[in-house]
This record gives sequence, C-alpha cells and structure tokens, in this order.
Amino acid sequence: MNKRLVSLSALILALLLTLAACSGDKDSSKPSGGNEGKGTAKEGGTLTIAVSDNPQVMNPLYANDRVTLTVQQALYAPLYFMEDGGKKKFVLAESFEPSEDQLTWTLKLKDNLKWHDGQKITADDIVFTIDSILDEKQSSSIRGSLVFDGQPLKVEKVDELTVKFTLPQVTASFEGALNDFFPIPKHVFEGETDLMKSEKNQAPVGSGPFKFKEFKSDQYVQLDRFDEYFAGKAKLDSIVYRVVKDPNTANISLQNGEVNMRLIDPQDYKKLDATGKFNMHRYPEGRLFYMAFNLNSKAVQSKELRQAVAHALDKKELIDSAFISADFAEPAASVLTPDTMHHTQDITTYDYSQSKAKELLKNGGIKEGHTLRVIYANNNKIMESLALYTQQKLQEIGLKVELTPMDPSAYGQKTLDMATTDYDISFGGYIMGPEPDVYKSLFQSDAAYNFARYKNAEFDKLWDKAAVETDKDKRADLYKQIQETVAQDVPYLPLAYPKASLAVDKKFAGIEDAKLIPVTMVEDLSKIYQVE
Repeated sequence: MNKRLVSLSALILALLLTLAACSGDKDSSKPSGGNEGKGTAKEGGTLTIAVSDNPQVMNPLYANDRVTLTVQQALYAPLYFMEDGGKKKFVLAESFEPSEDQLTWTLKLKDNLKWHDGQKITADDIVFTIDSILDEKQSSSIRGSLVFDGQPLKVEKVDELTVKFTLPQVTASFEGALNDFFPIPKHVFEGETDLMKSEKNQAPVGSGPFKFKEFKSDQYVQLDRFDEYFAGKAKLDSIVYRVVKDPNTANISLQNGEVNMRLIDPQDYKKLDATGKFNMHRYPEGRLFYMAFNLNSKAVQSKELRQAVAHALDKKELIDSAFISADFAEPAASVLTPDTMHHTQDITTYDYSQSKAKELLKNGGIKEGHTLRVIYANNNKIMESLALYTQQKLQEIGLKVELTPMDPSAYGQKTLDMATTDYDISFGGYIMGPEPDVYKSLFQSDAAYNFARYKNAEFDKLWDKAAVETDKDKRADLYKQIQETVAQDVPYLPLAYPKASLAVDKKFAGIEDAKLIPVTMVEDLSKIYQVE
C-alpha cells in the first residue's frame, strides 16, 4: 500500500494513502540535546510506544489509520520503500525493472523470506495480494492506485520468486503505486470471502521483524521478535503499543516511564524537553493540515463565502495559535505537500484581509450573521485550537460560528458519511507521500475520502490524465492545473505543513539507524536497542 494515512479528520488517511521518507530538513534526525547513540547496547528489552487508539483492521489491504499503520510497520515488510529522489530501497524485493516499452514490469523476490508461521514467501503471495486488491468485492482503498484510466493492471506468476505486471498503458505513477506495498499470505487468506471482516485479521501472520503476540482492546498490542527475519534478528525482545486515548494521560505515562516513545503535540514539546529524560526529535512529516467545506451543505456552497473564509484567516497567526510557533509548522498554499512531486507554490493564494473577506461575502449575497457549523475531534489539541481561532476570525467578518467538539470515533464516522449535511466545516490532515496520483483518493468526485464532497467532472479528468502522462513537463502542468483548481474553488483550504515531534526515552537508542519517517515514526524498529 502506498501508505495512505488519509486523515486526521477520519483518523484514516491515507489512506490510504502513500508514505514517503522524510525530506532533508536539517534537524530531521537530530535529538535536541540527548545522548542518542551513546551507551552500551543492552541485549533484549521491551519498547513501549503510546498510541491514541486501537488498531482497526490489522491487514495491509485496509490499514488506513495512523495506529494500524504504525503497528503494521513492524508486523509486515514491504517490497520496497521509495526514498528521496525516487530511489528504491528494497526490502522483500530483490529487483523491480520495466521492459523497454514500460508496459511490463518484472518483480523478483529475495529467496530467503518467511512468514511468521514459517511458510516461505513466494510469487503466489504477491499475485494473491494484487488480485485481492483488484477484486472490487474486497473493497480495498488501494485499488485505485492499480487502475489506470479505468483499466486494471494484470499480474501473473513467472516462477516461485518472479512476478510479471502488465500495464494497460504506459504510466508515470506505477512505481509509486507499489511504494510501501505490503503483501499478505495466500495460505492464510485463500478462500476467505471477505478479507476485511476475516477472523484471520485478529491474529495476523506477518513478514516483518516482529510477530503478533497479543491484542487486548483499549489496552495494548504486543509484538515479539521474529528470530527468522531475513534481515537479521531485532535487537529488542518485544514492542508494546499501549493504547492511551487521553493526551494528558499519555504525557504522564511518558514521564513516569510507563511508555518510552510518543508523538507529541507542539504544546508539550518544551515541557517534556525540560525534564531531560527524552531525546526530542522534530522532523518534516509531509503532512497537510486543512479545513474542509462540506459541500453537501447549502451554507458553504457559495464559492465567494469559501474565498472569504480564506481571506479571513491569517495563517502565520493561525500557526502561532495552533502549533505554538513557526518551528513546528509553515503556512500551506497547495493541497500537495512540499515532498510530493510537482508541488508548486505558483498558484492562487489568499492574503489576510478582512476587507476583501467582507467584500466577497457581500458579492455572494451572504448576510451578516450567516451561521457556519464547525466540528472537530475533542482529543486533538491542534484541531481544537484551529476551531477556536476560526470561530474568532470569522466572527470578526460578520459570520456566526457554532463549534461542536466530538469524540474522535464519532468525528471520524461523521466526516466519512458522504451524504451528511450535519455540519459545514471540519478539520483534518493527511500524509500522502511523493507520488501525486494517490491524492486522487481524496479529490475525485466518487473518491471514498472526498471529505469536501467536491464534484467536478473536468477536475476528475485532470487526475486521470496526469496519472498516465509520461512527459515530465506535461505531467507537471497537469498537476499545477489540479492545484490551481482547488485553490480557486476552495473545497479544501490548506492551512499548514506541520512537523512531527517525537519524544524517546533516553534508555533507548538507534533512532538514527531506524530512520524517522512520516506516520509510523520510524522505518525499522529492529534497529532500536536499549542502553545500559
């Protein structure tokens, strides 16, 4: 799967979505004054990581929320990662090469690979996984990345370790489509009629450095070291993902040693750093925080109103309010993040101007006191700050704003209801990675994660054309048109590109070798070790 964390708003994102390695920010892997890398490595030990909720479906075909993706990172292994500049870092795969006409791609697996139950990983598993994704009855959100201009690719086994992919047409997005693709075992799932609801997901058989041990809902997931992992045994005995839904409780657990690693909010960075107990890591995550207008609602169907809202928000002030300072986020213009290919800043933007906002409201026939209903997740400090700031600034231009904080699960369900008219504005975030084609799962008219309910047939065609365009300049122009269309119509309003902040107990080291990445915190937990 291209790790599509598709959304804070639904706690999905990505979706799906695709995941990139970190971009080269100077402090991307440096602790702010700890002893990372020092001390004698201790044999074994358990790393406890705080997560905000239970994992959902522990199956790579359906892992779309941050928690499940985080667990999956240690439980399963991908074919390869796409690193900076588009270079592939092979994991299960040994090679992946196109034919001269670019219509056939040949994948070769390494020959010493095992599932956690001891069965060999073969080409049959790859073919089974791809066929399952393409089976519309299985409802995998990844399917769209393997369909090109309406035609799915074909996959076939060549020999035990070789798979051939045949594309319906030349496309620039295929390598990116298999970035972070995690196969599932055929011998486990063959014959299951509904892979998403299969009981086999309750005790997953993976391929990564750690294997499934136990899951207790609302308590923890435990993974133990898989000694036969092809790349070598992990340094730790086990990983425990402890479910701590309240962020304040999570911070207390971090400080008293009940958990050893946690993604933290900017508001908590300074306090935790001051304890001297943690190595603090701040790094670009390729994330966009956005405001989504629910276009099912008549209240926000006026483009002038949406543009007025854009002019009413001072993004620098907003960042200081929600992210503490510019150290933790930068203003966003495009719905493509800076680490995504063909991202551009050369599009329509909205300077902060209350006079322009009021003029647009007048031109759109929006009366003073027009009411907008804003919802947000009540356990998300950033989202709460964004909601309060939005209420203040929109009231200053004559709009009335009603805020409704919601339980995270209820919030996610509400934003995923494509027919709802119960609210006008929501907030969310996503990390989609370097390949722009995967963003279409958020923007096309029939997309499962189109939180704005934006429908534009010509806009849909731009996505389809861009996916298969192989001329680099023409493809860049198509994605610029896509970014400009969103900028002018404002179904989504990009707010900020934040950085991730990770606190790690100084009893553990190896983070630099494990590599900090978006969504799941680190790329390879097998590299982390306990120090004396």
